[in-house]
Amino acid sequence: MEQRHLGRTGLRVSRIGLGTLTWGRDTDEHDAAGLLKAFWEAGGTLVDTADVYGDGEAEYLLGQLIEGLVPRRDLVISTKAGSVPDPDRRVDGSRGHLLAALDASLARLGTDYVDVWHIHAYDPDTPLEETLQALDLAVSSGRARYAGVSNFCGWQLAKAATWQLAAPGVRTRLSSTQVEYSLLQRGVEREVLPAALDLGIGLLPSSPLGRGVLTGKYRHATPADSRGASEHMAPFVAPYLDDTASRIVDAVQTAADGLAVTPLQVALAWIRDRPGVAAPIVGARNAQQLTAALSVETLSLPDEICRALDDVSVPVHRYPDHDWSTL
Repeated sequence: MEQRHLGRTGLRVSRIGLGTLTWGRDTDEHDAAGLLKAFWEAGGTLVDTADVYGDGEAEYLLGQLIEGLVPRRDLVISTKAGSVPDPDRRVDGSRGHLLAALDASLARLGTDYVDVWHIHAYDPDTPLEETLQALDLAVSSGRARYAGVSNFCGWQLAKAATWQLAAPGVRTRLSSTQVEYSLLQRGVEREVLPAALDLGIGLLPSSPLGRGVLTGKYRHATPADSRGASEHMAPFVAPYLDDTASRIVDAVQTAADGLAVTPLQVALAWIRDRPGVAAPIVGARNAQQLTAALSVETLSLPDEICRALDDVSVPVHRYPDHDWSTL
């Protein structure tokens, strides 16, 4: 699998990443082992997790598989901290919480360091410089090699990255930002993507297949074994089952038919090759699904197909995102 630099850093990652959102909940140890082995054998390196995935079970499962199945040195492990299961405070970006969460993640993963450590979300109740200091301490102590953020909007990303570049002292440059991005969710193109491109921050798109909808599996009905039929995942899929999404999914299917490939391959190739994207994070339920996703490695979409998909899915961006003189 082709390797790409993560933003403006020397770290290289596989251009498809393996997500572990369902590990320890819907994905058991057997399936997780099959996923990791298939990913590694295909040349994949970037594995993404978080301290709250499966209430910590995702990290624990990954830790159990490292060395016994796949050498630690062959993986680029990314994890996140800051999201908390508290209805009154969904995000805790305090320095104390973040550093304690990192220590707990390392214990579950059974490793001395993570390659990339992300702040899971912006915390409006904690000074941003305090949150960012946790990144600096994690990197300076060797517990993390690189640092990034997740689910930051454009001004939050720009403020955080600029602080790290301009504040006095030894600061850790942001390497990446993880955000939802797909043909069904192009909101990041409004401000996040321009900021990331300007600041040299690599994009790690989550849900690159539109929460599974872009595979075409929901075109006519909701399969009984799909996430859309799952009690705890159905609300996650539901927003992308409207008429607007249906038109985009139909266009993806048409492109796939014309290229003699699958809708999954078309949607994943489109997002993989967008400007600024380092690696889409794919969350598969089993090795068969992952193998189907990894088969996109040899596919590059023709320019006319990309333009058609751009047109059918284009978000409305007007003032002040476009030059006001053209409006």
